[in-house]
Amino acid sequence: MDAAAAAGASRGGGAAQGPPAASCLLPLTLPLTLPLTPAPPAPPWKLPSARARSSRSGTPLAAPPGPRASPAETMRKFNIRKVLDGLTAGSSSASQQPQPQQHTPGNREPEIQETLQSEHFQLCKTVRHGFPYQPSALAFDPVQKILAVGTQTGALRLFGRPGVECYCQHDSGAAVIQLQFLINEGALVSALADDTLHLWNLRQKRPAILHSLKFCRERVTFCHLPFQSKWLYVGTERGNIHIVNVESFTLSGYVIMWNKAIELSSKSHPGPIVHISDNPMDEGKLLIGFESGTVVLWDLKSKKGDYRYTYDEAIHSVAWHHEGKQFICSHSDGTLTIWNVRSPAKPVQTITPHGKQLKDGKKPEPCKPILKVEFKTSRSGEPFIILSGGLSYDTVGRRPCLTVMHGKSTAVLEMDYSIVDFLTLCETPYANDFQEPYAVVVLLEKDLVLIDLAQNGYPIFENPYPLSIHESPVTCCEYFADCPVDLIPALYSVGARQKRQGYSKKEWPINGGNWGLGAQSYPEIIITGHADGSVKFWDASAITLQVLYKLKTAKVFEKSRNKDDKPNTDIVDEDPYAIQIISWCPESRMLCIAGVSAHVIIYRFSKQEVIIEVIPMLEVRLLYEINDVESPEGEQAPPLSTPVGAASPQPIPPQSHPSTSSSSSDGLRDNVPCLKVKNSPLKQSPGYQAELIIQLVWVGGEPPQQITSLAVNSSYGLVVFGNCNGIAIVDYLQKAVLLNLGTIELYGSNDPYRREPRSPRKSRQPSGAGLCDINEGTVVPEDRCKSPTSGSSSPLNSDDEQKMNNFIEKVKTKSRKFSKMVASDIAKMSRKLSLPTDLKPDLDVKDNSFSRSRSSSVTSIDKESREAISALHFCETFTRKADSSPSPCLWVGTTLGTVLVIALNLPPGGEQRLLQPVIVSPSGTILRLKGGILRMAFLDTTGCLVPPAYESWKEHNVPEEKDEKEKLKKKRPVSVSPSSSQEISENQYAVICSEKQAKVISLPTQNCAYKQSITETSFVLRGDIVALSNSICLACFCANGHIMSFSLPSLRPLLDVYYLPLTNMRIARTFCFTNNGQALYLVSPTEIQRLTYSQETCENLQEMLGELFTPVETPEAPNRGFFKGLFGGGAQSLDREELFGESSSGKASRSLAQHIPGPGGIEGVKGAASGVVGELARARLALDERGQKLGDLEERTTAMLSSADSFSKHAHEMMLKYKDKKWYQF
Repeated sequence: MDAAAAAGASRGGGAAQGPPAASCLLPLTLPLTLPLTPAPPAPPWKLPSARARSSRSGTPLAAPPGPRASPAETMRKFNIRKVLDGLTAGSSSASQQPQPQQHTPGNREPEIQETLQSEHFQLCKTVRHGFPYQPSALAFDPVQKILAVGTQTGALRLFGRPGVECYCQHDSGAAVIQLQFLINEGALVSALADDTLHLWNLRQKRPAILHSLKFCRERVTFCHLPFQSKWLYVGTERGNIHIVNVESFTLSGYVIMWNKAIELSSKSHPGPIVHISDNPMDEGKLLIGFESGTVVLWDLKSKKGDYRYTYDEAIHSVAWHHEGKQFICSHSDGTLTIWNVRSPAKPVQTITPHGKQLKDGKKPEPCKPILKVEFKTSRSGEPFIILSGGLSYDTVGRRPCLTVMHGKSTAVLEMDYSIVDFLTLCETPYANDFQEPYAVVVLLEKDLVLIDLAQNGYPIFENPYPLSIHESPVTCCEYFADCPVDLIPALYSVGARQKRQGYSKKEWPINGGNWGLGAQSYPEIIITGHADGSVKFWDASAITLQVLYKLKTAKVFEKSRNKDDKPNTDIVDEDPYAIQIISWCPESRMLCIAGVSAHVIIYRFSKQEVIIEVIPMLEVRLLYEINDVESPEGEQAPPLSTPVGAASPQPIPPQSHPSTSSSSSDGLRDNVPCLKVKNSPLKQSPGYQAELIIQLVWVGGEPPQQITSLAVNSSYGLVVFGNCNGIAIVDYLQKAVLLNLGTIELYGSNDPYRREPRSPRKSRQPSGAGLCDINEGTVVPEDRCKSPTSGSSSPLNSDDEQKMNNFIEKVKTKSRKFSKMVASDIAKMSRKLSLPTDLKPDLDVKDNSFSRSRSSSVTSIDKESREAISALHFCETFTRKADSSPSPCLWVGTTLGTVLVIALNLPPGGEQRLLQPVIVSPSGTILRLKGGILRMAFLDTTGCLVPPAYESWKEHNVPEEKDEKEKLKKKRPVSVSPSSSQEISENQYAVICSEKQAKVISLPTQNCAYKQSITETSFVLRGDIVALSNSICLACFCANGHIMSFSLPSLRPLLDVYYLPLTNMRIARTFCFTNNGQALYLVSPTEIQRLTYSQETCENLQEMLGELFTPVETPEAPNRGFFKGLFGGGAQSLDREELFGESSSGKASRSLAQHIPGPGGIEGVKGAASGVVGELARARLALDERGQKLGDLEERTTAMLSSADSFSKHAHEMMLKYKDKKWYQF
């Protein structure tokens, strides 16, 4: 019996199953004019055509529900369904209800005990990894050895020793302009662009704000907090300085007004404050730098300026020599001026570090501004002058530099990105001692660099933080929890060989804080795919992140030497090697990637280095709109189509790579892949090694469409991929194409849409994978709630296309011109690249330059007109209703909500597997859901997940032993579920999640056991079937921002939390769930945000987080020495309390700033860690609170006393007034 007959028999066998078959297979809708008299039942394979006739009006099956039919119409539909299918009761009205619906036919589904309850779920953010996006400020605590970075979005990132990181966020989202540590106090002050100051408590695992101060009338420009002082100097745009008590976060009445500071030294306003610092040797002298070039040394006690220094160039920064006798200024013309404190007339020295010295004593040419300078001294040698900026204007295109001047030597260190800020790390926190600088932290726009000052050549330290996620923009990512335990060591061992040389030999100096207690012991791996074709593997165990291994997929392709030489990659504007989809089998370590140039590469893991002469390659011709191009005969081109049924494998040709210069009769590009594979021998290092490259080729001048789904199975030796044209299955062991079919041909005669060949218009704007098409500009308002991948019809042709060839030839030329015109217009409207999208905001879009970018956005017309393959799943289950035992098969989901099943007939293992062909054939089984299919999985009869079969990893570059060859290759993981070779009566469940709903289907009967509507008004972006608390559930993330989970198999709602809306494509492209309640997404182009939906993880999170603050002794102050003490030398101390306290300076104006108590007071303590630090923090805050309450009580008592005094006084006056009067005189 042939395959089609078998499919018909299986469908025929399922016709008598009763109501569930009708509800799960294609629902029937007929015109209401049919007679209601009983009629003989139609053969089941005719039902879809009736459905298709009724949907000719153009309403897509997968579209959201429109206006509902009246009750009368609905009842008539029910009656028709009864007549045709022998139904005893209509059940489709219940499908509109959102709660889980269970179909209970005569043979009831066996009850499965579900253990997951809603109390097992709780959603919270865990950690954020990666480089702080758009950094703006930097600070360092030299005693605690903690680094803080602020960003333009109000984020705060704190770094201690590798593995100790923390992320906080200011609610306002305003940019952080400056950070100041309270050194060794476990606190940090942040100044924001909205003129607020915040005091952060770092003595708890999740830092929180204790106090905030909002300046109402002045803009904050600079802050300075002297070491071991509680008085913070705040400079403003008007040139005034206010003083804040950091303990109470209240303003002092002491103010330094700009006009008093400059007096008559300048006729105009000196500009904003750009610098404040106290003299290292005299705390009573304050150095104030104004932007215009004026510097004032202010005497705090006498409240007047001692000296005023003027220079005719704007000042950017100021730094003291530690002896307090000299200071250095950096200016906007690229000069440095060094001043003696007691000589205000002119600078002692003027240096232009990068200026060309001209003859005749003329001033050197002006240079770019020196944005910051630091002046650090050392006991053993010359001082260090370190500066950023100051390059000459003629160095166009030169990279940003940090300059280190030490004695007579000047080192210019080039940076990859522009410098945001830098700090010199010194041995002492005291400003009045020799600084002994040992390193410089340079915060760049997209990197953090640490330079070793103690070694010759100033090498950089190897950065142990995971800050290289964005080295190339992330285009996709996958998350795997509970991996095999030997995976991380294996990846680490091959990745260790990739490390660069030439780093500093010293330990990373930022080493504060303590690690948390890792309660989670299971291995976790994150894989990121990047725009340059690289794939990175990360160890994500126990809420840390560390890069393990980097794979460069682009190295198998020839790169164009110059920009003009682009024969093949010109269909993609940029990044032709960008990774779109990753499919990985952790047990077998097989890796498969799909790239943006319609290429698929299969990799094996090996610990041995190999050199391969020629990389095996297959070219697949996958375009099925119309057969208007004659395929040139040749070994390299697989046949255009194969008959539905058993597909014969097409072996790879023995010669090296096929010619890529084929063209069709009318000169159009044809049979050409997008990328050219290297034809020279390739050395493959230990790690992932290319096994096979598959490329889709151009057909008749049309580029191949992007791949939308991908799956690999190591047990079957198969890889499958699909796009909006069709599907291809490849045997990577035999290097042969097994199946190469258009989507319509998968349906055979069961196509519910009855699609006919349309006019041969071929859009040059191909449909990308589902989510890459969401662009605000291309969605019409009424389609907002639709998924971007839902559609109604397909341009793919049916089997009788040969009859139309004559007609096609006539219209081919006209349609091609029309196609180019339409594509050009579309490209002009929506040229934004969907692949890196917002990762490349500065992409220049020019209307006059149109090149076919296959990553361009797709118009709604194209979205609606293609049925793409959106989900693929290999499994061993029941292929047809009549099956008595499970067999290997492939389940295929499409963007129109159809699930099709392809049967796989595999030869025996061992040598036979390499000799006999794999037979693949569509089974005829079709299931329907609303919305595009996202994910499929299978459960056994007890409700346990049935994982796909896999072959355990073994080294394939080493010759096998004879005994090992005899072993059965196919292995399955140990599972509590019964094996599939049990009694026939035991069934399986297929779990299918689409963009709108989820269904659990009983197999082999194909009855719909459970159904759940996930969303009506939005669509699901990501759905994963995951393990949690020794059970499994379906986790979903919707475009409306909701995260939901459902029990399996009954699909009971367990969690529904509004988390975040779909604000950009990056989140949609990277959001993924994994086992044990873990999830992640790319929150910015440089950062990964991890979250958990597990109650247990939320409870353990506090223990797992690291401690930022650790009790450390403050170093001793430098010794003044006998003579300095005797003759008044050394550092002069100042009683700031006496100067700035309320008793001497009075109260500040209430309208100047508003105090806001922070949420991090008592609440913050609840989250503080147990132990000494936590207890100290609790005790300290408890004392503060008690002191505050006692203070309130004292105020109330005083008020009552004064009230009593006043009452007594009034009573006494009354008594004196009426003392001598008689009673009748009252």
